[in-house]
Amino acid sequence: MIQWKEITTNVEWEQLLEGSSEKPFVILKHSTACPVSFNALEEYENYLGKSPNESVDYFLVKVIESRPVSNQIAEDTGVKHASPQILYIKNKETIWNTSHWSITKAHMTAVLD
Repeated sequence: MIQWKEITTNVEWEQLLEGSSEKPFVILKHSTACPVSFNALEEYENYLGKSPNESVDYFLVKVIESRPVSNQIAEDTGVKHASPQILYIKNKETIWNTSHWSITKAHMTAVLD
């Protein structure tokens, strides 16, 4: 099982974005106060528990606790903020994103594997 890593600072986000030409990544924007987001986190962890694409790194940002990071992600990617929201980023570009009930293990498998 691959585990996601939480990012909490804009510096971490900037390093991730810069490094995305070397290794793409997926980031889940998660609200700790939202039942829909809790469901999305479960789907994310279920995907990671079943042999996910290992050529991708996996991250999470808590949108309430790390609001500046969440805002910076929206600004840098041009993807309007939603929560929960998942983004797949490669070469500093958002290749895929979706939000709310569309964040499922099946959807992630179809896009990422």
